[in-house]
Amino acid sequence: MESNGSGDNFDNIDWDTEDELEISEIPLSSSNLPTPGGGEIVFNGEESSSARSDSKLIQHFVGMGFPDKLVVKAIEEIGEGSSEGKILDTVLTYLELQNSSEEHGCIDDSDQSSSDYDESLLDDSDIESWSDDEDEENTDYLPDSEKKVQSLKKMGYTVDEAAIAMKRCGPDATISVLTDFICAAQMARAEAANLPAEIKPKVNCSSSQNGKLKRRLYPELYNRKRHRGLLDEDSEMIRLPKPMVGFGLPTDDQSKMVRERALPEQALGPPFFYYENVALTPKGVWDTISRFLYDVPPEFVDSKHFCAAARKRGYVHNLPIHNRFPLRPLQPLTIHDTFPLTKRWWPSWDTRTNLNCLQTAIGSAKLQERIRKSVEKYNGDPPEHVKKYVLDECRKWNLLWVGRNKVAPLEPDEFELLLGFPRNHSRGGGISRTDRYKSLGNSFQVNTVAYHLSVLKPLFPDGINVLSLFSGIGGAEVALHRLGIPMKNVVSVEISEINRNIVRSWWEQTNQKGNLIDLEDVQALDADKLECLIGTVGGFDLVIGGSPCNNLAGSNRVSRDGLEGKDSALFYDYFRILDTVKSIMGRRQCN
Repeated sequence: MESNGSGDNFDNIDWDTEDELEISEIPLSSSNLPTPGGGEIVFNGEESSSARSDSKLIQHFVGMGFPDKLVVKAIEEIGEGSSEGKILDTVLTYLELQNSSEEHGCIDDSDQSSSDYDESLLDDSDIESWSDDEDEENTDYLPDSEKKVQSLKKMGYTVDEAAIAMKRCGPDATISVLTDFICAAQMARAEAANLPAEIKPKVNCSSSQNGKLKRRLYPELYNRKRHRGLLDEDSEMIRLPKPMVGFGLPTDDQSKMVRERALPEQALGPPFFYYENVALTPKGVWDTISRFLYDVPPEFVDSKHFCAAARKRGYVHNLPIHNRFPLRPLQPLTIHDTFPLTKRWWPSWDTRTNLNCLQTAIGSAKLQERIRKSVEKYNGDPPEHVKKYVLDECRKWNLLWVGRNKVAPLEPDEFELLLGFPRNHSRGGGISRTDRYKSLGNSFQVNTVAYHLSVLKPLFPDGINVLSLFSGIGGAEVALHRLGIPMKNVVSVEISEINRNIVRSWWEQTNQKGNLIDLEDVQALDADKLECLIGTVGGFDLVIGGSPCNNLAGSNRVSRDGLEGKDSALFYDYFRILDTVKSIMGRRQCN
């Protein structure tokens, strides 16, 4: 895979992505950049900078065209021996602040603004901490502009960066737009450090009447990227469809559904393969995933069409797409149909009918108390600003009304219901409540996956051999079982002992007749082990899994590094293992 596949096409990007696209770029460190070969362009670090005297450093930056006063101030602030990258960042920040003050005057932090709801942003102060220490700073009644600055600080951005972004993007800019602006500035500074001194690319960001934010770089920078292989003018980025219904839904008119598709020859089985990950990734990630998985385009589906909770996912597979059928009975698609006891307490001004994507964390008890106090002080409906606050928090944390003026997060068994798992699937055996939320939040939505896998039932009436990578709590296995497809052999590879125990317990409780082989680490599954496993089980009919989304999901504002991230880079192991299985099985067929 190309290391820049997660979105180095920075030029000519429309930063006005639609609401459900969340954020478009991955935040890059201002001190390094990925290279086409997979390495990094790194600034001269502390080792080299510490050897220079202050005077040489000052001369160095003054020679680049920066005012000497700002250079001296930057060195004094961050200390002697600091890297050139840190000094450059500080100087550029001072310069941006100076330019901003000259053009627009001082920033007034008292400006009131309303931030649109961003379901990808999880405020750590409202996450259930799972401990008795719940000291929180109550920021509910701060001006919206100050709240945004505080949120950006928690994400790791400096106050100066937050202030510049707020000024340039406008007081009504969402957190997503502000972080995009800051990341764009960081990337521009990083590029500037690697350009000759005479080439000085600039970031030109402006805010239009519709709050649109676009970023353009000078042609010199564009040409350098193209020459380095980071841009392909002929490539077309994969676009997320609206609505996300894939090749059709169980409720669709069969005559209007997509019946066939052409697959590249190298994508044909055996085995069948099925790969899943979050749909809302940094730009270019799905292009790279598709390119590695034999140029098969992803099928994007939102699980809100299969249950009462949204779960936007992309699926790359070589399964047939005709004659699909859903699990019966169909799951209810609204909150009230799924949880009828909530109807009694549900206020008329809460118009939600579906829940948002189920997260691995829940809202804290103090947040629930703040909402109760905010609503109960009014005899009738609360004023609009209180409604907005409550609804934003309810959407963010998927809170349900469980009593008069009382909200509560989903319980683990309610997670299981929404995700299509049997009741108590993740309960017991020494598994904590925290681990249940984490395991369920990272799992498949069983009904969605089962709809896609249903085409396998007539193909394998006598049973199927499955290689399940990143098995989690066994969503694929549960789907196959509920479809009535016998599992002869399942090789389940899962790093979490807790999740392995859940799958093993389910396997035994459902009296599976086949063999379950537990393995721990996909990275340890090399060609020799795969050869041995294929010889033992007689080959795999299905290779299924979804590698970690930690560095892809929009809720990760700290290390959303795309497929170069520590965890999400495990996608390459999925491809490596699949390709090795195809090679071994192809060789055996020839023999």
